[in-house]
Amino acid sequence: MIVEERIYTLYPGKVPQYLSLYREGGLAVQKEILGNMLGYYQVEVGPQNQIVHLWAYKDFQDRTDRRKELADSEAWQTYVKKIRPLVLLQENKILTPTAFSPVPDNFV
Repeated sequence: MIVEERIYTLYPGKVPQYLSLYREGGLAVQKEILGNMLGYYQVEVGPQNQIVHLWAYKDFQDRTDRRKELADSEAWQTYVKKIRPLVLLQENKILTPTAFSPVPDNFV
């Protein structure tokens, strides 16, 4: 299993608009295609105007296949056009669990 951590730094004051657009147009398509959302957060203390989300995949190939399917989705492309102007910076990390890390049941 791998986990992708994505951190979006938004322009100041844009978090509410981003979250509203995500609920309306991004959430359903991501959950359908990517599945395995581990969490979706906004930063309360620390660097401000950030959204952090975590997605689990069986392996890197599973991630590659699912991300391609998402990128090819017309619904996703429509959504991305709406949020792109809100995003100042995007960071992605691929995380691997330690031997003692909890792993979701569907990855055991």
